[in-house]
Amino acid sequence: MPINNKEITKEMIEKAMQCRTADELTALAKAEGFDISKEEAEAYMAELDDMELDEQILRNVAGGTCITDGTSCWTLS
Repeated sequence: MPINNKEITKEMIEKAMQCRTADELTALAKAEGFDISKEEAEAYMAELDDMELDEQILRNVAGGTCITDGTSCWTLS
């Protein structure tokens, strides 16, 4: 819940995604003028854990390259 009427920006979301713990996220939110509970921060962190992809996989998907499991290759476009 916002402390003030600030809008959440793309930059704020990018900063939030860099947080490693719920405590870091809570501190960041407060520094940006938002008040979130530890439970809200933990729920957000759990969502990030479910969505996180390996950086190499992201590059492969973005570049449309081959993904392999060692025996097969799938080309993404």
